[in-house]
This record gives sequence, structure tokens and C-alpha cells, in this order.
Amino acid sequence: MGFYDLRTQRLDGRPADLGEFRGKVTLVVNVASECGFTPQYAGLQKLHDELAGDGFAVLGFPSNEFGGQEPGSAEQIQTFCQRNYGVSFPMFAKGETKPGAGQSPVYAFLTRSGDVPNWNFCKYLVGKDGEVRAFFPSNVAPEDRKLRQAVNEALAA
Repeated sequence: MGFYDLRTQRLDGRPADLGEFRGKVTLVVNVASECGFTPQYAGLQKLHDELAGDGFAVLGFPSNEFGGQEPGSAEQIQTFCQRNYGVSFPMFAKGETKPGAGQSPVYAFLTRSGDVPNWNFCKYLVGKDGEVRAFFPSNVAPEDRKLRQAVNEALAA
């Protein structure tokens, strides 16, 4: 089973089948509205816009686990992201990223690699085959050369 076999919920509560991204490269990010890394939303949106036509998507998964920096409701998160950063990439329901009883199935899959988010804005690069290709910690910005190179390699694979 791969990442694109999973089901979850969109930020607005509608069911989401990650199979709609099968055959694409995705960058899965645990996001938060009140974090020092929150300005990365701008770079994530730029990356999404720039590469969407090439079969790429950024997927945002809000989490309130790190410093309580995503306390808002789904509606507040959506409004904040659109108003401040023009976010149009898919956003999903707030959930838990850390291993444990409450961990979301999405993050249970992603953390199998041994890379577990230690703060907001950790990034998993998932290939067209639904397997994790790379992990980037919070301090690696969307514009980072190594991240961009990994995305380009995944798109070419």
C-alpha cells in the first residue's frame, strides 16, 4: 500500500481520496498558522503554482502539536491561508503527525521511513509511485536548492 491508497478528510470536512494524486509528485507539509516558519506558505504556493502543470502538488496538513501554533478552526485556517498567502493548494483536516494512538493514517504511513516531524513545516516528498522519496525538516525552505532538485528528480523519474 502506498500514500495514494490512503483516504482522509479535506479541511472543509469532505472526504478526500489521495488516489486523485496518483501518478503525481507531492510535497506533504504539516502546516501551522502561528509558527515562525508560517511565511513558508508563500514559497509553498509559488512551488505549487510553478510545477502544477508538470504533475506536482503541495498538500497541507494542519497540526496543532508543536507549540499549539494551529489553534484555529478549519474555517479560520482556510481564511488565514487564503487571505495572507493566497493558498490554493489542497488543505486537509487538522490531525496528529506524531506516532501514537491518535496519529493520522497519513502520518502513520509517512513516518514509516523513520523521519518524524519535530516541528511545523516538515516536508515529505512523495513520488509518483506513492513512496516517500525524501524528508526535509522545517528549516529547509521551499526555495532551497536541495529540495527543488529532489522535486525535479522525482518529476523526471
